[in-house]
Amino acid sequence: MYRTRIALCFCLLASAAFWLPAGEASGNKAAKTVTFNKDIAPIFNAKCAECHHPGEAAPFSTLTYKDVRPWAKSIKEKVVNRTMPPWHADPHFGEWANDRRLTQQQIDDITAWVDAGAPEGNAKDLPPVPQFTDGWSIGKPDVVIEMPEPFKLAASGPDEYQYFDIPTNFAEDKYVVMAEARPSNRKIVHHIIAFVVPPGQPNMSKLPKEARDKALEMSLKNSPMYRDGFLIRLKPDQPVIDDLCSTTSDKRGSAFDSDSFLVGYAPGRNVDRWEPGTAKRIPKGAIIRLQMHYSKVAGSEQQDRSVIGLVFAKEPPAKLVQTASVQNIWFQIPPNAERHKVTSCWVPKDDWRILGFAPHMHYRGAAMEYKVTYPDGREQVLLNVPKYDFAWQTNYVLQKPLVIPRNSKLMVTAYFDNSAKNKYNPDPAKAVRHGEPTYDEMMMGFLDFIIEKPPVAKVNPKIYDAYAGKFGLDNNRVYIIYREGDKLMTKMNELPPKELLPETEMQFFWRDVRGRLQFVRDANGEVNEIIFDQGVTPFHAKRIKDAAAGTGQ
Repeated sequence: MYRTRIALCFCLLASAAFWLPAGEASGNKAAKTVTFNKDIAPIFNAKCAECHHPGEAAPFSTLTYKDVRPWAKSIKEKVVNRTMPPWHADPHFGEWANDRRLTQQQIDDITAWVDAGAPEGNAKDLPPVPQFTDGWSIGKPDVVIEMPEPFKLAASGPDEYQYFDIPTNFAEDKYVVMAEARPSNRKIVHHIIAFVVPPGQPNMSKLPKEARDKALEMSLKNSPMYRDGFLIRLKPDQPVIDDLCSTTSDKRGSAFDSDSFLVGYAPGRNVDRWEPGTAKRIPKGAIIRLQMHYSKVAGSEQQDRSVIGLVFAKEPPAKLVQTASVQNIWFQIPPNAERHKVTSCWVPKDDWRILGFAPHMHYRGAAMEYKVTYPDGREQVLLNVPKYDFAWQTNYVLQKPLVIPRNSKLMVTAYFDNSAKNKYNPDPAKAVRHGEPTYDEMMMGFLDFIIEKPPVAKVNPKIYDAYAGKFGLDNNRVYIIYREGDKLMTKMNELPPKELLPETEMQFFWRDVRGRLQFVRDANGEVNEIIFDQGVTPFHAKRIKDAAAGTGQ
């Protein structure tokens, strides 16, 4: 998932100044005396301080003149050539709340300030300094969740993916409005992803190593993946599908991954702050699972004890935020291919309010585009990143959320450079497939979104009696539908029951599950079939005859 090139990251940071970008032209103005306190500090506070403050990876802080002054010439160089800040979105598409680019006037002011000898100015002109709590960009967290103990990483060898399960011990559901992941050792941490593991699932950290290994092997038994040391990779004999949008293969169902992603870390990624009235939910009793990608680039044994910080809503939100990816795991990049195209598509079965995007590829990733085709045939590019940089894995937060109606088509197109022209390419002579190590590749178009559910229709609950029963799914699974008073409930296996809500008398939806469920009457008017419309192809399930309807108790 999220990864970064640590060596490059620190090389850039060491030579660069601060993270700024460029944008708008400005007219010539009369010369003026530009000082740090009056003119430059406000720019740094607004555009740089979130990353350039003590405790962050940047090589210096922009909070004080004393810290900035030695870097003045480097700041000018990187701002003028627009190397910094790391912002790679095509300005022709989208407006972004976290846009790091500077206006041309701001670039001119910084240039004039450096050319004049970087004067400090009058102390009374200095604006208030942004406040950070112990390095946290989100302020003081309500809860800090830490790895149980430091993890020791060997001095050499291949990358490692390690997982740490941490019980929350929450006595009630919590709703997260801000979240931040922080590595304790940035030399070795490629990325952090924190997942929410629902209550009732085993805590893998409490299992002996042999039991954990066995559980992992069992999970991969019928999977297209295999285990290679501490890494998961695609089996070489799997079919090659570069264009997942056009294929008729059943593999299209893998184009959407909606794991319980809570928060992540990678250089270039902003912390997560969700708009008022929205949040991510952590159920009471849930476990936080940290996925840690470690790289042995330090050349010596290292330790890490990473943490995540969470800020909670004061009351349950009106809407829940989800993170998912439109992805392709079946591609193969030929040797020496300079611009290899890979696609993936998904058709949401609900209205989605999209909040932002986060492209993810590895060293060979060159470009990525998100595009939507609306039900009426109109097309709109949502985000275009023409020069993807693995070292800066930016999440692009929309200035104004975009609602796309159900049955629109989301298309993610990625381009990979497996040629010798790509100076970061591990081996141009090799064909490349999906996998966790950075010498493999990934094609994942992450997005944050909110499912906009339709209004609940008023229906006579007596009609639910005709719907109740057992319906057969694949792999001998049974889907149970039963009436509970004036509610229509569903249950499958050991999963908690969920309520079905009516959109019409025959079409229903779930509050926190994607898609719809439709009841189908036969020629005699009896309901003997249901249709799940949740993914690429609707799934039909027949009623199991002689199965009692009942109440599900």
